[in-house]
Amino acid sequence: MASISEHIQIADWKKEKHVPVIECPGEVKGDTLFDVKVTLGKEISHPNTTEHHIRWVALYFAPENEKFVTQVARAEFNAHGESIEGANQGGLYTHHSATISMRTRKSGTFHALAYCNIHGLWESTKEIKVV
Repeated sequence: MASISEHIQIADWKKEKHVPVIECPGEVKGDTLFDVKVTLGKEISHPNTTEHHIRWVALYFAPENEKFVTQVARAEFNAHGESIEGANQGGLYTHHSATISMRTRKSGTFHALAYCNIHGLWESTKEIKVV
């Protein structure tokens, strides 16, 4: 039986439109609020149509030298141009981007997951250091 990790794809976000991009400082002051932005399509835009879209992104944090990760946030994107008139005929589209304000006392690694309705799960990581 396959583990879910075998179905998560990893690539360079500069070359692959499905990879979430984590934007935050590389160093943060302990216990001080900072923003973490998770988005897709920074270099190569991802479609946002009824037929092909990002359904959600989730952000996790793995503190240094700890076994478990914590889910920081999850954002769902539910409007992709659907309408009773047909696909892409609606006037409402959500953009696959989320900004989270947070604080930590520990250095560690962010893990972002994104789910494309056609191409599945994609992951990226970014380390931060508490100074």
